[in-house]
Amino acid sequence: MQDTDFIVAPALSPSRLAAWLRLERCPGIGPRTAAALIEAFGSPEAVFAAGHAALAARVGPALAQVLLQPPPEATSRLLDATLAWREAPGHRVLALGEPGYPDLLARIPDPPLLLYIRGDARLLDGPCLAIVGSRNASVQGRANATAFGEALSGAGLCIVSGLALGIDAAAHEGALRRCGGTVAVVGTGPDLAYPARNRALCERIAQDGCIVSEYPIGTPPLPGNFPRRNRIISGLAAGVLVVEAAAQSGSLITARQAAEHGRDVFAIPGSIHAALAKGCHTLIREGARLVETAQDVLEALALSPLLAAHLPTPGSSLSDIKNGSENAGTQAESALLDVLGHDPVAPDVLLARLGWHAGELSASLLVLELAGRIERLAGGLIQRTGNG
Repeated sequence: MQDTDFIVAPALSPSRLAAWLRLERCPGIGPRTAAALIEAFGSPEAVFAAGHAALAARVGPALAQVLLQPPPEATSRLLDATLAWREAPGHRVLALGEPGYPDLLARIPDPPLLLYIRGDARLLDGPCLAIVGSRNASVQGRANATAFGEALSGAGLCIVSGLALGIDAAAHEGALRRCGGTVAVVGTGPDLAYPARNRALCERIAQDGCIVSEYPIGTPPLPGNFPRRNRIISGLAAGVLVVEAAAQSGSLITARQAAEHGRDVFAIPGSIHAALAKGCHTLIREGARLVETAQDVLEALALSPLLAAHLPTPGSSLSDIKNGSENAGTQAESALLDVLGHDPVAPDVLLARLGWHAGELSASLLVLELAGRIERLAGGLIQRTGNG
């Protein structure tokens, strides 16, 4: 998609990264407590510089004593490994509250302190939609996930999923065919590929999308990691689409977390006799939007303030555009139309002409498509319509 050797934000200095790792790995200090400490003291360095009395007032004397213990040797070794890993092109570490950390994810109650990134980190702050579902998906379910992933990526949305077998992998595959890109949130360290059957897909996403993990270098695929990473999948996205899910499914947890965080939830219905439709039907009864086409998702997201907030420049909201406002064009969309001309153009050509990153282009293309000013052609090409 594009060169991954870029800088989205200043890299954390080794001393600052060391403080973040020390705080993250401190026994008894979870993400919520750590975030509260950062808010109270201003930085991880300031947390460790505070005296016992100041810390005890926040977390109690026992945890204060734990915080003041010197970091173990294992943390120093992890710092060395992380610094070495970070030297590779496209590898970075983002810290909560620091430049580059995804805004939507920072709003959930327990955001990760650190994110380990492989690929285009700028996709994390673009307009994103999560697609999730069963690992043991049906043939039709995988086909639906691929089709929705491709169509919604083609409409400018970055598709977020979990790199699992089944629905996740199919959604990633579809998204990679179009310009919106894809983000895989994994339950291992960023240096590992799991499951092994998706190793090639993982490498393609690292090259043309983004791999995200909250787990440090070398973390194996422990069972408890995967339910926990689901909050990141929903936290990065303006909405979650469940394609297939059994009645007791981790996908339902992801969808319910999304609803709790104020995100839209969508579900594709199925046969009343199909076990993998039960979870989707449950979500629909609980208030999820029933969708049959990608356009159903786009029309609902057009009214989402979270998605509107991702537009690259201030201007008319997506709801204004869907209502046919004549004032939809912003400076960015005008610039895009100027370089688009009247012949079909590939997204990569537009990126080169404009000097934008993929998230900016995706957001502007979505605005213009919803306004009826551009259309998608076979092969991913983009062309102005008669209204453009």
